[in-house]
Amino acid sequence: MRRDNHARRQAIVELASTSGLASVDELSQRFGVTASTIRRDLAQLEQSGQLARTYGGARAILAHPEADLRQRLGEAHEAKRAIGHWAASQVRPGETILLDAGTTTAAVAHELRDREGLTVVTPGMTVLNELASADGVEVECLGGTLRQLSQAFLGPATEAALERRTFDRVFLGADSVTADRGICEADVRQTRLKELMTRQGKQVYLLVHAAKIGRAPFHAWAPMPRHWTLVTDQSVEEAALEPFRARGVDIAVVGQQGERVQ
Repeated sequence: MRRDNHARRQAIVELASTSGLASVDELSQRFGVTASTIRRDLAQLEQSGQLARTYGGARAILAHPEADLRQRLGEAHEAKRAIGHWAASQVRPGETILLDAGTTTAAVAHELRDREGLTVVTPGMTVLNELASADGVEVECLGGTLRQLSQAFLGPATEAALERRTFDRVFLGADSVTADRGICEADVRQTRLKELMTRQGKQVYLLVHAAKIGRAPFHAWAPMPRHWTLVTDQSVEEAALEPFRARGVDIAVVGQQGERVQ
């Protein structure tokens, strides 16, 4: 049954992305299920950031293949907050950590603002903004060339600075992730930087809400290391996690309050 739910919901996302809008009545007839079942599907897809609800149906969130930072801030807010809370709980006093650019890693930074004795290194403007007034946290920016769309520094200067550092924990974001290929991004410079990040940390975490798992919207990839942790929210379908479990990936599914539920 869970496999059927997952397949139907992914088909709903694809239909909305193709046509722009999808009505409850149309979806009910197309998939041979009740309107109440479709409404539950749409509620789940909205919670995971894959669709936006409309009166009588849903629409695709993104009209452009890559969302800018303002769009991303409005997607799956509660899931990102919960993931950020759990990720921050893994950080120990005195550690040096790397926070990738992005809105989910910014949620981690938000949770760390009142900590003492931490060093946080980042290439991301969102993280810098969250920690700008955190007196107990030493903040370092990797520098480089600012990519406006993602508000992230990247390029040779960023990579050179990164190669001279190691970290207790590395927290990465992504446009999407698959079990076989790893992190998917819109820009090959971003995947190059993320691959370097994975080499510099004792423990590597990938923080993605459920809508990003199993998708391949772009053609730039960063392979993941042998041992890493996938952190996602509780709206994720078990079928989406099975390929990762088969590869021995540690998976942390986080509840609404930031607690690990599996």
